[in-house]
Amino acid sequence: MQFVITDSPTTEINWMLSQKKYSGVAVLADRNTRKHCYPQIQSHIGTHSVIEIPAGEEEKNIRSCEEIWGKMTALGFDRHSLLIVLGGGVPGDMGGFCAATFKRGIDFILLPTTLLSMADAAIGGKLGIDFQTYKNHIGVFALPLKTVIFPDFLKTLPERELRSGFAEVIKHCLLSDENEWNEIKKHDLKNQNWKRLIELSAIYKTKVTASDPKEKGERKLLNLGHTIGHALESFYLRTDHRIFHGEAIAMGLILESKIASRKKMLSEKAFEEIDLCLRKIYQPFMPLPAVSELMSVIRQDKKNKGDSILMALLTGIGTAAWDVEVSQAEIEESFNTF
Repeated sequence: MQFVITDSPTTEINWMLSQKKYSGVAVLADRNTRKHCYPQIQSHIGTHSVIEIPAGEEEKNIRSCEEIWGKMTALGFDRHSLLIVLGGGVPGDMGGFCAATFKRGIDFILLPTTLLSMADAAIGGKLGIDFQTYKNHIGVFALPLKTVIFPDFLKTLPERELRSGFAEVIKHCLLSDENEWNEIKKHDLKNQNWKRLIELSAIYKTKVTASDPKEKGERKLLNLGHTIGHALESFYLRTDHRIFHGEAIAMGLILESKIASRKKMLSEKAFEEIDLCLRKIYQPFMPLPAVSELMSVIRQDKKNKGDSILMALLTGIGTAAWDVEVSQAEIEESFNTF
């Protein structure tokens, strides 16, 4: 299994350290996880160094990678070193990418600290950085030694971070589990069973990514809500308005579900359920830009082929299709009804 859920993350890490003699070990953390999460593991993982990076999606770029590679070089890291990445989606994506490319690849462990990373970003081996405001434009596929999930880290999160991660949990339920969707929509954010939902999400994503590691088929389903969601996230990265990944994906899930409904793939009743649930959790939404301002980003989406915009769209609650061609007019129509 690619992941383990544990009440003692350092026990898991020390067991992995005992299996191989590493020439150097470092913990990569951003300023937030260095302050709030690192103290919980600091004295329990033996001799190591710390590499600290700034926090935030705007730091997920090649310049930050140069800083990380530079610090690993200064520490004398070789191909027998280990990087432990302590953080959410940004440190996980970027730290894993740096490890996977440093001297053509060193071992790394992901220790996710947010709901978003526990349920989604730290599972499946997708690693990368943003480039010229395009989300995850440069990257590789590489699996960590293990993703070690410690649910107690969720206690360090502000509510907005928790809400952001919930969008990926909702996405997994919409893709695979109608019963779980019916369960989670009954409860507000504070009354969800996070440990169970993390486990269900991680199991589902592990199953899909194991069957399609390089995203040639079924794995494309995991991009549900992300074609428009990533475009919105990229758009707001260029402005003074901060939008979290999950907030953008929640908007994307509504808009792409509307497209599926207009295409008669998804029932109007199912769309209304999705719309109502997500609005209840995520409103007020950011104002939508004009579709014309997003099309250059949407056309750069990694799922596209030639001039065709391809999306994963729901065919029901719990089922979906990938590589569905969508026109600009259909995207514009979904925006008009938002």
